[in-house]
Amino acid sequence: MAESKERPGVFRQVWGVLRGLRLLLRGVLALGGGWVAFSKLFVPHNLTLPPALGGERKTLAANGLELSYYVIGTGQPLVLLHSVNAAASAYEMKPLYEHFAETRQVFALDLPGFGFSARHNLVYTPEVFRDALLAFLKEAVGKPADVVALSLSSEFAALAAHQSPEWFKSLSFISPTGFGRSSGETSTADDRFFNIITSPLWSQALYDLLVTRPSLRWFLNREFAARPADEGLVEYAYLTGHQVGARFAPLYFVSGKLFSADVGSSYDALKMPVFVLYGKSAFTRFNRVSEYAERPNWFAKRLPAVRGLLHWEQAETAADTLAEFLTEYRI
Repeated sequence: MAESKERPGVFRQVWGVLRGLRLLLRGVLALGGGWVAFSKLFVPHNLTLPPALGGERKTLAANGLELSYYVIGTGQPLVLLHSVNAAASAYEMKPLYEHFAETRQVFALDLPGFGFSARHNLVYTPEVFRDALLAFLKEAVGKPADVVALSLSSEFAALAAHQSPEWFKSLSFISPTGFGRSSGETSTADDRFFNIITSPLWSQALYDLLVTRPSLRWFLNREFAARPADEGLVEYAYLTGHQVGARFAPLYFVSGKLFSADVGSSYDALKMPVFVLYGKSAFTRFNRVSEYAERPNWFAKRLPAVRGLLHWEQAETAADTLAEFLTEYRI
């Protein structure tokens, strides 16, 4: 008679699983601890950062922060606002900045916590960006302007225009956030997640993972539909992501704390001409754009076969479409 093999008991099976999990946890902790040490010892956090754009770079003290901005050209003021992400800067607006420099006085602002603007360890909120924009319009631009905002900055611009509409001749939103929520739906952020990712023990190491070249290239590629992300865009994102204090504002963004609680009420209140230019973003939905486009002061155009950075992917088409709106809008 063949000898039977005794099957392990349930407790032995559970013990084997727990032992495997313990070994896995040790491995994860070892890798994490190794990366934290590597980040501290070997990842540069003060790389030389060249100017993102041509023209003149100036600074402005506003609300206790030093804001950096670029200005070029003459004529009616046009203000460009970059998006918010792990390594954002005014470089994101380069195609439009260079296009409109021939016909307008163009301003491109580095938002607080990004580019050459102050990167203090403070509590970043939508209101911080709203107030910075208003101070910039009042003190640097000096008169009402056409404002063009990319992605999440559209929410900041809407908040500012809702509060002080007299400083806005028009608003243009490129791939804006806040149009994927249902009417009355609010945005919330998880404090527990924020507390975890901003722990002094590993926040720098975690941020350094987000701003490696492969990581930046992966995220940026997702905002291009038909071709890889522009290498200049990737390289400048890498440089601006390796500055002293570069992690502070982006980690508020990663945790969801920079999305306005109820941006719909600010969009609803806008009375100046508003233009939405969008494609198909990998990170943003535009469910309600058509609803707003039915209003007399709102206009919208969807470009085919592009994603969030459409002004890079179809630079000439995007610039011409925006120029047409800025030339012809009437209420």
